[in-house]
Amino acid sequence: MHLDHATIVTPDLDPTRRFFVDVVGLTEKARPPFGVGGYWLYDDGRPVIHLVDSTLPHHSGRTSPRIDHIAFRLDGDDEWQALVARLEAAGVAYQTADVPLSGEVQLFVALAPGVVIEFVTAARNVRRASF
Repeated sequence: MHLDHATIVTPDLDPTRRFFVDVVGLTEKARPPFGVGGYWLYDDGRPVIHLVDSTLPHHSGRTSPRIDHIAFRLDGDDEWQALVARLEAAGVAYQTADVPLSGEVQLFVALAPGVVIEFVTAARNVRRASF
């Protein structure tokens, strides 16, 4: 498992994007077609910063600027299944979602209000019966 990305929710998408591209040196590239605006910024071919628009009034809980979550990538079936088994054994609630057009699956754990940890893997590593 390794750190995959950080998500920043902001009402200032373009200035934030410009900072990370023009000052930090990240590159803006493809982003799946989520239902909310944003950008994915890449380093070494990986999307390491996800920017998400916080100005959509119908998205409760996503209105305050903040670092929204951190995400860990799991590369193998065994690693993913072991994580799910540990979560279930500990009685930790989680939610899953498919990333549009990417072939990836996300798993979200809310540790506390406003504190979210995401785990992401290729869909081929997920046994759907475990959800």
